[in-house]
Amino acid sequence: MLEGKAVMGETDMKQTMKEDALSLAAKALDCFDVTEPTSIARFIKKEFDRKYGLGWQCIAGTHFGSFVTHCSGCFIHFSVGSLTILLFKGSAGEPEPKPTI
Repeated sequence: MLEGKAVMGETDMKQTMKEDALSLAAKALDCFDVTEPTSIARFIKKEFDRKYGLGWQCIAGTHFGSFVTHCSGCFIHFSVGSLTILLFKGSAGEPEPKPTI
């Protein structure tokens, strides 16, 4: 588990989902070298899609910027050593108001 090794950035996930994200990141780092960020991101994304439903996005790497819209309670950003992981469930933004008839 990465608890204590991970440096937490921003998150709005509940504790259990956050623990799943850290646990899956640890498994991914056991399976893949830190120089394979695409494989790490794919592993985490597929597992979150399986467990929490489709629509998850995962970005892993050492240098990237982002500006994303995400579902409430479905965002985490953390680092392990030089690797940074951003995991979120996408959202189309605010729902459009329903027309009144």
